Amino acid sequence: MAMDWKSALSSLKDALPEGPDDTPQAQPEATPEPGQTARLDVLLDRKGRKGKSATIVAGFTIDDKAVAEIATKLKQRLGVGGSSRGGEILIQGDKRAEVSAALTALGLPNRII
Repeated sequence: MAMDWKSALSSLKDALPEGPDDTPQAQPEATPEPGQTARLDVLLDRKGRKGKSATIVAGFTIDDKAVAEIATKLKQRLGVGGSSRGGEILIQGDKRAEVSAALTALGLPNRII
């Protein structure tokens, strides 16, 4: 009698030793809590942008995924474009004061340079 593949896999699974549970664990929220990041620097940059201004937020000590989530919140709150790359957030335009206020509202210490 030929065994179908489902039965074969089932018998192999039963033969495996018990190991650590491979179920994915719930990931903590990516938004950092106050004190999880050093003071952030909010600065204006025009170099290499054909004279256009960009507000840069630098100084993150958290992973890039969390930085990207903060960038998304900032862009939505300010209604501007921007990006997150290399542990920095770029916001289009001179929005230093607005970005600083939004970061403070998120509980992230910052300073305008």
